[in-house]
Amino acid sequence: MRKKPGRIKQLLSMNQHRKRWGARKHSATSQNLTALRETIIDEGEPAQTRGAEKSIDAHLQNLRREFSGKSALLLHHAELIVLIRREYNVAETYEKFRELWLDEGAFLIENLNIRWLVSATDTFAAHDSDMRIRAVGMMTTVMVNAVKMQESERHLTGIENVTVDPARAADVQERLIPLFEGMSCFTVGTDDTLRNMVWRMEPFMELEPVGPILREIWARLQINDTVFARFKALHTREKTSWWEDA
Repeated sequence: MRKKPGRIKQLLSMNQHRKRWGARKHSATSQNLTALRETIIDEGEPAQTRGAEKSIDAHLQNLRREFSGKSALLLHHAELIVLIRREYNVAETYEKFRELWLDEGAFLIENLNIRWLVSATDTFAAHDSDMRIRAVGMMTTVMVNAVKMQESERHLTGIENVTVDPARAADVQERLIPLFEGMSCFTVGTDDTLRNMVWRMEPFMELEPVGPILREIWARLQINDTVFARFKALHTREKTSWWEDA
């Protein structure tokens, strides 16, 4: 695996300097959170960004289009993440990011999609001074990226519409099916693995400001088309259910 560039190499990187060029004016965005929350961005039809422009101006303009029709507070949140990732006044910018989550966490959780919630947990994991917060942020990111990999493989192999084989589902109820390194197949319908995992996750979900993000993402993974939701649909033993009813 390629090593992460060291601090000195990053300081000497012209590419890094180009990516930060013009960041100062964006760091001066209004901090009136109420006004930002109540302002709706109008950039026409929204379009999700893919990748990042070298120019910070161009990248943030693309993000304005992505958040068109939504609250400017969501864009402000994205702008702070961009500034942090481009290493512009990281300590000061991260403090603004953290305060934003402490003040407006409920609004952000309700209105951000999983992509941006994970961008937030990435940021907590990389920059917070409290290792508990960093750990919960990393836990959330790892969980979502594992699901992303699994769902991507499902798409790439063209098995989106493949259904569970009833004979195999019955078979896992009767015997242990080895997977790898001592791991065995999930006992579809009755397994208590996920319920027990959620019980262990619950204290982490209480840790502000990152824990509620973990709770929200976990809940959304049960209703979007993910492996968790598909196994939920097959689950039959109520006492080992791992989701909360809406």
